[in-house]
Amino acid sequence: MSESKNSGPAVTSGPSLDISRRKLLGTVGAAGVAGVALGAAGGAAAYAAVEAPDSGTALTAVGATEVMFHGKHQAGITTPLQAGGHLIAFDLAPGAGRKEAAALLRRWSATAKSLMAGEPAGGTDTGVALDAGPCSLSVTFGFGHSFFDRTQLTDRRPVQLDPLPDFSSDQLDPQRSGGDLWVQIGADDALVAFHALRAIQQDAGSAAKVRWQMNGFNRAPGATKKPMTARNLMGQIDGTGNPKPSDADFEQRIFVPDTAQPAWMAGGSYAVVRRIRMLLNTWEKLPLPEQEKVIGRKKSDGSPLSGGTETTKMQLDKFGPDGKLVIPENAHARIAAPEQNGGAAMLRRAFSYHDGIAADGTPDAGLLFVCWQADPLKGFVPVQRKLDRGDALSAFLRHEASGLFAVPGGPKPGEYVGQRLLES
Repeated sequence: MSESKNSGPAVTSGPSLDISRRKLLGTVGAAGVAGVALGAAGGAAAYAAVEAPDSGTALTAVGATEVMFHGKHQAGITTPLQAGGHLIAFDLAPGAGRKEAAALLRRWSATAKSLMAGEPAGGTDTGVALDAGPCSLSVTFGFGHSFFDRTQLTDRRPVQLDPLPDFSSDQLDPQRSGGDLWVQIGADDALVAFHALRAIQQDAGSAAKVRWQMNGFNRAPGATKKPMTARNLMGQIDGTGNPKPSDADFEQRIFVPDTAQPAWMAGGSYAVVRRIRMLLNTWEKLPLPEQEKVIGRKKSDGSPLSGGTETTKMQLDKFGPDGKLVIPENAHARIAAPEQNGGAAMLRRAFSYHDGIAADGTPDAGLLFVCWQADPLKGFVPVQRKLDRGDALSAFLRHEASGLFAVPGGPKPGEYVGQRLLES
């Protein structure tokens, strides 16, 4: 299925492929087969394990779906949320400059193109994803503020990459923030995502070293009876108010226009990345009605407290029988609403994360927040400033890492990502 014109890389369900790892399932005993069948009740049997091992059953749509590498916009922006992914930042090695950066982006682009098509990553392929299809893999590349200093391209650095302002909820770790280069990887299979991560790391060679890496997840495709907006680790439906590609102003809100400067950013976008720890022990002690007042929406279905369904417009001026606003003045949904922020909007496309138990004995878990906009000074910054001043949800969050990256437009056939910057 192709996406609409100018909405970014197309997503297709590729041709059927044989699953050779089915041979492993042929050795499963009767008890094991029963377990697989029960787990698959109500849907396509997982690998149809009760069939003959050499029947050549085709991949499911989850495995066969391919995201196109080439396009007006890079993959991973309007691509539907994937089940898992990795965010990773690199710093160029000492002495590496524009020439080395161009060679690296050339290698990375060739690898991403192959992997996104479900093909091996050249002669150094690790074999981790053998037998798997593309699984909606997307690999997205961006440049940080410091990249332009390292490559002596400061005259081509966009003003939109100016450092983000400080916020009162920030407790940022500089070692897990920023970076010369940023890569976002997403896929609907964890092994496929990890395979891409290792390939990108190996391709970096001596040109760049990892600055930080974060690993995330979302609900797997098919886990719900019907497609639904994702939930975060607080149990809240997250992403209801996202701009949609069908919106008349979607392109101008999310992507840099062809006429903008610098010209190499045409068709690109700016990604704000925040590691936001959720104070789950505190949040989970809050009674459900109080949680809903903090958010401004019902936990069960995401509908606004003013009534309706998840997609019903909030009635921000509606009062209850007690004479109080039904959606409290400091409710997160109210403060973050575009109509409360001069129309400011961003495309949120996050992963959840869980990194075990922190030193204080609480879950080190939360949101790998990634948002996309044509200009972060008009998207993320005004909304976050307002949230910072009086959002009820802020008491349950801690911003621990931050990054801002310029993500150029998608490469044309024969181009590598960033070529219009590095070779102009």
